[in-house]
Amino acid sequence: MLPDEVARQLKRNADGLIPAIVQENGTGEVLMLAWMNDEALHRTLTTGRATYWSRSRGEFWVKGETSGHHQHVRSVKVDCDGDTLLLTVDQTGAACHTGAHNCFFTELTK
Repeated sequence: MLPDEVARQLKRNADGLIPAIVQENGTGEVLMLAWMNDEALHRTLTTGRATYWSRSRGEFWVKGETSGHHQHVRSVKVDCDGDTLLLTVDQTGAACHTGAHNCFFTELTK
């Protein structure tokens, strides 16, 4: 269970989720955005392995559990409004399900 002092700091959406921006330790590169609920955050904080809530599958997923592309969590921070998390991770392999190192490789044009 997520400690009360942590849970009180968070503002969740109507589904009880909070967005988690994932940044690579060392380079600062933004790798991906995922969603967490209280249990996913608790698992992440206690295991050091990035655990998210899959909105499409309706279940928890540990990054790298099936792909081998793990995220070892170095830190978890909450923004000033309490509505977004920032995870700093050591990324092994690709962060994106497409096989790309990060999920932000498509540039929009004007």
